Amino acid sequence: MKRKLRVRQAQTVLPFGVGAVLDVQGESFVAAGIETWPQGKTAVPSARLAARLGVTGFYAAPHTLNDRYDQPDRPGVPYVRFPGWLFCGACRSMVRFLREHEKPGEPPVCTSCAAAPRLTPMRFVRICADGHLDDVDWWYWAHSHLPTDQRAECSEAKDAWKARRLSFRVADRASGLEALSVHCGATGKDGKPCGAERDLLDILGPQGGRCSGRNPWQRPHQSTSCGQQVHIVQRTAGNVYYPVVYSALDIPQSAELPRAEQDAAEAVRGHGYWPILLDVLDTPRADTFRSMIQDDTHVPDSLIDQLIAEATGSTAPQPADRPESGKIDLSRDEWHAFDAIELPEPTGDFAIRRGGLGLDGEAEEPWATLDAHIDGVILADRLREVRALTGFRRHSLGGTLVPADTSGRLRWLPATEVYGEGIVLTLDEQRLTTWENDPRVRAHVHGIRTDLDASFRDEQLAETLGSELSPRFLLLHTLAHLLIRQLSFDSGYTTASLRERVYGRTEYGQRGLLIYTAAGDAEGTLGGLVRQGEAPHFAETLIRMLEAAAWCSADPLCAEHTGQGFGNLNRAACHACTLLPETSCQTGNTLLDRALVVGSALVPGYFTDVLTASREYAAATALG
Repeated sequence: MKRKLRVRQAQTVLPFGVGAVLDVQGESFVAAGIETWPQGKTAVPSARLAARLGVTGFYAAPHTLNDRYDQPDRPGVPYVRFPGWLFCGACRSMVRFLREHEKPGEPPVCTSCAAAPRLTPMRFVRICADGHLDDVDWWYWAHSHLPTDQRAECSEAKDAWKARRLSFRVADRASGLEALSVHCGATGKDGKPCGAERDLLDILGPQGGRCSGRNPWQRPHQSTSCGQQVHIVQRTAGNVYYPVVYSALDIPQSAELPRAEQDAAEAVRGHGYWPILLDVLDTPRADTFRSMIQDDTHVPDSLIDQLIAEATGSTAPQPADRPESGKIDLSRDEWHAFDAIELPEPTGDFAIRRGGLGLDGEAEEPWATLDAHIDGVILADRLREVRALTGFRRHSLGGTLVPADTSGRLRWLPATEVYGEGIVLTLDEQRLTTWENDPRVRAHVHGIRTDLDASFRDEQLAETLGSELSPRFLLLHTLAHLLIRQLSFDSGYTTASLRERVYGRTEYGQRGLLIYTAAGDAEGTLGGLVRQGEAPHFAETLIRMLEAAAWCSADPLCAEHTGQGFGNLNRAACHACTLLPETSCQTGNTLLDRALVVGSALVPGYFTDVLTASREYAAATALG
């Protein structure tokens, strides 16, 4: 019976995109570069994302075949068998399985055993910081403890890459990697058995040897010279594959300025020196009045240039916050759509409406205090998101980026589109600014900013964070994590199926977050998340979230931590209280601090008074 190995279309971007190792039905493969993709790809439109990444467009992999209607031999996205070294679980012999040995629909089997059992892929592979992936040289490993002259006496020394007499043994009187060994059963020049053998106790970590300079789907002539240290790891280890994925929401275009820019424009027009500036534009005094207006309003030059052009009827220069192709900020337009005074008209891919907590006029605590901290709620009944894979890294997040097109000839990227729903929560700007300016908050965030500056992730996170790490970003990011964890209890979605988008860039006046879920089905999801965002459910969810966030099972260690997680970029945040699956977080579970939400002995939280009011209300209710 022929087996069928299939990968869903959405999985060809994440988690089994170009360069990823796929384990399925006891076999192991690696996804080939997009230069080997077949015809029949589906175009995925996303003009904003294409402009950001500097490509002509995106294509999705061919759909998974339907047994009843599709042609059985229709080509799909290629996956190459890797590792090439396999072993038989019965006779323990090792086989170098080559491409010419492949039989369509048939798994590799042992030809030395009468029962022809399936061959199992070897557990260990070689990687390097330049993104290369290769088999372990098992012949060399078995002979690595021998002198060079004795090594050369083995009859398989010349064709070591496909040695035919290796076996993968398991010792009965040992445990762990020490119990595993590779044995050579070839003959020497004198006709005696070679007998070279070495266990796998020291297999993991940096090793000697030369990196092949290529990935498994590339031909030998496509290899490059690589001087990186090779590391042997398990083929399913986390550092084998770090995908680099960008995503953008499909939002309608709008000629209206963002609300923050509208407020800044009104501040400039209302300034006492604005009429004087217009009168002296062509004189040396113009720069003086212009600088005085900027000192009072803190607006960029681009906005003043635009307002002058509107007032005089001239042509305005290109704004600095609308940079050239390849540097477009994807979050700017998304926040503009959610924060607009007049919400965009619903389309087939984007439909939002105003919601609320249902607490207008509420005087009872803690609801009144909670309402004062929240500016608004937007319910997204329909969202379309495009996710594109630009490339991957190996060994570490700071490794060399390998593009999805390893040939370097294509101008498109692999992508997938998903549909779903979400909740947008915005905080009160005045309260948020007052909280941010508290000296205790600024001193607390300064320590995290110092750790971020010392981390190599500083440049990677620059687009998400903006010009600098602000207190509001840390607050909104942690709030998003806490809200996802709470919604997973209330809405029925798992935490892995919910995602975040944090809008915390001060230069754009951002002060909100989006929690959303998305599925590959064109019909999207069924409204369960939006239902939780409606009144009165959402206010109750927020109160339960704050009460849960006030205590962690790892406290006081978690609450008082001065640096934990990757690069010490987290403070009061651990797996017991705040962290999420990696696919749900924009920053890889970093830049989180629960203390900024609920407060601690050293820093006030934005929602500290809400939590205090909730506790007092609970105590009063308990006492009757």
